[in-house]
Amino acid sequence: MQPNIPQSDKKRIVIIGGGFAGLKLAISLKKANFQVVLLDKNNYHQFQPLFYQVATAGLEPSAISFPFRKVFQGYPNLHFRETTVLKINSAQNSIDTTIGIITYDYLVIATGADTNFYNIESIAENGLPMKSVSEALKLRNIILENFEYALVANSAEEREIDLDVVIVGGGPTGVELAGALADLRNYVLPKDYSEIDFSKMQIHLVENGPKVLGSMSEKSSALAQKYLEKLNVKLHLGISVKEFKNKEALLSNGEIIRSKTLIWAAGIAANKIAGLPDNSYIPNGRILVNETNLVVNQNNIYAIGDNTLQVEEKYPKGHPQVAQVAIQQAALLSKNLQKLQENKSLKSFKYNNKGNMATVGRNLAVVDLPQFTFGGSMAWFAWMFVHLMAIVGVKNRFFIFINWTIAYFTKDQSLRLIIRPKKKQNFN
Repeated sequence: MQPNIPQSDKKRIVIIGGGFAGLKLAISLKKANFQVVLLDKNNYHQFQPLFYQVATAGLEPSAISFPFRKVFQGYPNLHFRETTVLKINSAQNSIDTTIGIITYDYLVIATGADTNFYNIESIAENGLPMKSVSEALKLRNIILENFEYALVANSAEEREIDLDVVIVGGGPTGVELAGALADLRNYVLPKDYSEIDFSKMQIHLVENGPKVLGSMSEKSSALAQKYLEKLNVKLHLGISVKEFKNKEALLSNGEIIRSKTLIWAAGIAANKIAGLPDNSYIPNGRILVNETNLVVNQNNIYAIGDNTLQVEEKYPKGHPQVAQVAIQQAALLSKNLQKLQENKSLKSFKYNNKGNMATVGRNLAVVDLPQFTFGGSMAWFAWMFVHLMAIVGVKNRFFIFINWTIAYFTKDQSLRLIIRPKKKQNFN
């Protein structure tokens, strides 16, 4: 098998990963004097901040996914290959992939991060991550199937185990997921399953730290906690989950929560690729880069996004692993790569924190801006607008807007579908 990338007299930039960082870099270079090759194991970009809405039947997977080839149409210097990168050969300026060897003049690693189970084997085996569209869709299937099981449960105890959900991690993902599930429980599910008393359904949010949204301001954290309590989400703060098996989550305080569903949103770990020397990484797997995102001890390999660790005065422990950092790093790297062509001095990266936000439920959200913090319905509409504008593709924005508008006025959704692959039948 061969990559079959056209020969070109232009220098080739190979980008590994089509997340926020990789896609932004490729688009920024679409008219530059380079041949750009984007590699990803999927043929589409995934909008991670809305995975939880797929998992809770608020949006269909296609609404938050966009094919790379659609983005690249009309730009002959942009090429995409669906593949998995196996190894970097820095001495040969090449990478080994499942479709063959690909050479580069400049390599950009934008592989992002995946779920970190912190070596808790029982949670890795039985917990449910949510770091891809396919994982979000699997989670949706499991949650909806559990409601069907609850309907035919043999006892009240068995029914509650089917209904109850444990979410581990009080960051934006965990908080937004808890709020969305609470909205489902409060507004939608009682209409679907009139035989079930959903006041018995408990949503547990377990956070190892002393507060939810620990990366945001004290005011936002306090507001988010207030909103979650208003939605009857049971908070377990300053507590971790030690084990999850046999439909039981064991907490660090000795408490046991019985549930079939534990959703893990408690941490991420950088995706690593073989080939870089060990001193290119810190213990948690993030790649060390300098102020221009050049990988340490390399001269033509760069890294951007969640998989990198870049230190600046305001961020001595590295930047937060959020989309805005990845996008800004990609935008600057695009300019710096073009400056390299012109033998001009490169500009150092400085993160411009434009603010943070998280939604907690219907008409409930928190927004941290550099100047002030606010919450409630105004913050919720601000959150919706920002995320809608960030979605790739006009069609996707339109469908998401329609879905959100209908859900807002009807307090209902129509995407509660359990979609499974067809099982093979043996006719012998």
